[in-house]
Amino acid sequence: MSTLDGYGSEDEDIAELEDKPAEKCLDSTVVLVESGEHLLTPDTRVYRLRLLYSHETFLAAYPGEALSPQSMVLVPTRYGRDLAQIIGLVPRKEGSPLFSEIARIERIALPEDVEKSAANRIHEQEAFSVCKQRIEAHQLDMKLVSVHYLLEEPKILFFFTSENRVDFRELVKDLVGVFKARIELRQIGVRDESREVGGLGVCGRGYCCHMVSDNLKPVSIKMAKEQNLSLNSMKISGPCGRLLCCLAYEHCFYSEQRRLFPPEGSKVHHDGTLWKVLEVNMILGTVKLAADDGRQIQASGSSFEKLDNRWTIKEKIKSKG
Repeated sequence: MSTLDGYGSEDEDIAELEDKPAEKCLDSTVVLVESGEHLLTPDTRVYRLRLLYSHETFLAAYPGEALSPQSMVLVPTRYGRDLAQIIGLVPRKEGSPLFSEIARIERIALPEDVEKSAANRIHEQEAFSVCKQRIEAHQLDMKLVSVHYLLEEPKILFFFTSENRVDFRELVKDLVGVFKARIELRQIGVRDESREVGGLGVCGRGYCCHMVSDNLKPVSIKMAKEQNLSLNSMKISGPCGRLLCCLAYEHCFYSEQRRLFPPEGSKVHHDGTLWKVLEVNMILGTVKLAADDGRQIQASGSSFEKLDNRWTIKEKIKSKG
């Protein structure tokens, strides 16, 4: 297999790091949403909530009393009614457009709801061990990620990852026989696994998808190229085996900055000489240029302007020799 642009090792395919369209995601699929126009009045409060078992966040409306952060509420999901935690109030400015889609908080969680949820955490650990044993017994090519008991109905959700489609019908029959409850197996992507499980990234901080934002945007090799990163899988991929989430977060910055700088390899007219752009540092906001006679100069991004499709430098800059 060949590499891209000569970076990385000879036996790795960087394209394998890109997100696979076939992978299923939990993102924006679990919580039942409705049109914001039907839920909101001018005095309706809107909150950001988190499902604790998947770390998915979403917006939800509640017309009742003000809710404090960390408090638990009951919301409808496509799997059944479940608990979610309040992260905080979402500011609404007068005249701002309504949210197009938003969930609905049914009620504040009762003490018995919280106690049952805590008891379910213990049952989930037991179910996880049982399911792993059954997966091994059936020799299925799948990795169990997490287990979740629904709050108000006898249903257990098993989330797993796999590179291929898995025929788990016999596994479901086994699990139904053990737990005497409705069983759902849900295949998720490796990014969803990272969001649920959490951990430390190559930067030494918690995973972005787990700690910062669960908005899992597709990440492409093109983003790494535009940020002048070495296309080495060890440097641009996360523990999930996919391209780093931060490439997508920072993509907008680099896209905007590139419009302010001449691209590398281009020619710039300055002081009666044609200069070639050697290096663009968008973080520092500087550009290094060289002339045919060996002179080099370094200019700030604010020194450049594009007139009649030609880049020029607006001010006199001393050469380095």
